[in-house]
Amino acid sequence: MAEQHFEVIVIGAGAAGMMCAAEAGQRGRRVLLIDHAEHLAEKIRISGGGRCNFTNRRVGPEHYLSQNPHFVRSALSRYGSTDFIALVERYGIRYHERDHGQLFCDDSAQQIIDMLRAECDAGGVAWAMPTTVQSIARGEGDTGFVLDTARGRLRCDSLVVATGGLSIPKIGATPFGYRIAEQFGLPMVAPRPALVPLTLPPETLARFADLSGASLDVAAQCNGARFREALLVTHRGLSGPVVLQVSNYWQAQAYHDGEWEPVGIDLLPDLDAENWLLSHADGKALLANLLAEHLPRRFAHAWCALHGWERPLNRFSHTELRTVATTLANWQIVPSGTQGYAKAEVTLGGVDTRALSSKTMEATRCKGLFFVGEVMDVTGHLGGYNFQWAWSSGHAAGQFV
Repeated sequence: MAEQHFEVIVIGAGAAGMMCAAEAGQRGRRVLLIDHAEHLAEKIRISGGGRCNFTNRRVGPEHYLSQNPHFVRSALSRYGSTDFIALVERYGIRYHERDHGQLFCDDSAQQIIDMLRAECDAGGVAWAMPTTVQSIARGEGDTGFVLDTARGRLRCDSLVVATGGLSIPKIGATPFGYRIAEQFGLPMVAPRPALVPLTLPPETLARFADLSGASLDVAAQCNGARFREALLVTHRGLSGPVVLQVSNYWQAQAYHDGEWEPVGIDLLPDLDAENWLLSHADGKALLANLLAEHLPRRFAHAWCALHGWERPLNRFSHTELRTVATTLANWQIVPSGTQGYAKAEVTLGGVDTRALSSKTMEATRCKGLFFVGEVMDVTGHLGGYNFQWAWSSGHAAGQFV
């Protein structure tokens, strides 16, 4: 096959890659989009239970974690959630809002994939899929790039790495983007699973056996971050949206002075537990039955049994009731780890953004090399924020490649 030259080559046809390719193509750039997968944008397709939580009504820098926390400001301000919502509406995709400003397709995540594909087609983007990239090198005179691929040798002026992170390896996640960054001398922030269920040590799981399967509305906190959503106790540990949220912060400083950090769970976030319990101090009801007014009955009884508090309220001293209240408001649970990339929604860490331009996503010391989306050290909260980062960073790079 004859060598081909493109002005822009994007590696990775996921959310960020397609967004970047579409923007660049519609600017008149000659763009090739490469992906090793046979099926387009599987991560979009399976997201949000198949309906894709494509953005959030409220998006700001405070919804992202990074070693370089101000990096996201520029791209988010130039292409925000309202811009992507306008694109969705232009394609007539019906959507609805759930808790905390999350936006989902009414029908199918496939509509978002089809929209992005159509935007690429509108920009005349060429496709090479499935195609593997075997090697990448600098072009002559240290400008541009030469790619050896399963479809032959390709050259480009600008190379965009949109290869994602390590989450959900069964749909094709690889560390390829990290290897490209390291090849060209960019520093890395060690990657870890993010938005991921937490595991508990065997001795804790044994004690929690009767709690397994319980689901309840709580507030969870760790390392200064606090979230209010559903908690699910599983046979392996803790899951549910609130745990996925707090997992990122737990991992940030999980192991401290030889010990794992705890996660604090407020089981009654809408109540002043101490005043409530003391107001019932003379009652003859079991503590568990009182708690069952606000917690699932099975959970309330199992939780009291776990702590040895299986007696009527009037048999607790006020001091003991204050201890119960403190535990209800800040139940300390020490995880042992996470369920790993197989269950993680995204990846913490990645290409260090201090080596990238926040305006263009270009490597500051390697002209023409760009990184977008999950491959870099930017991780959003649960709720559409990671897709919004894909749209914002992809759009930013697409304007400059």
